[in-house]
Amino acid sequence: MARSKEFEENVVLEKAMKLFWEQGYEKTSMNDLVEHMGIHRRSIYDTFTDKHTLFLKVMDRFGERINGRWAAGIEQSRTAKQALQFIFDFIINGEEDVPPGCMFVNSAVELAIRDEDIDEIATKAFAKSEKMLAEIVTWGQQNGEFTQQYEAKELAEYLQNALTGLRVMVRTSVPKEKLQRIAELNLRILET
Repeated sequence: MARSKEFEENVVLEKAMKLFWEQGYEKTSMNDLVEHMGIHRRSIYDTFTDKHTLFLKVMDRFGERINGRWAAGIEQSRTAKQALQFIFDFIINGEEDVPPGCMFVNSAVELAIRDEDIDEIATKAFAKSEKMLAEIVTWGQQNGEFTQQYEAKELAEYLQNALTGLRVMVRTSVPKEKLQRIAELNLRILET
């Protein structure tokens, strides 16, 4: 008789996500995963096939998490500027009980040059973020908040670059006050 799973897949994926997010793919061993996820090595292989497949599932889970949080924050914003401020604040201040920064950025830096799967996931995530930023900029241009000197797509690319830099910097000891100044300058540039 086959044994039933003695764990909730989403719960262990969340644990694996936090570990990979904190340590990166290469530094995270199968022993680390067994210990952190609280399941047997055999269960990891039976459920997720291998470390790489587990990592890809974790990346998907991270994308769902971030997209959901960003969509909720943007939806609650009354103006385009508030929506962008929410995104900058979210990146700078992070969330409780998760590592700072962005798992997509971390993974792209660590692996994308030699792992086609990670490159594709990160590239798609960045494109989705850029599309969302372009929609916010268009919203701001239509209601007179943001400059129309540049196309929304160009400003979205600029913002994506700034946000990616902030995602890296939040993993360092750079003071949050400096990161807030950078965010504020980016918003002021849009207004000119």
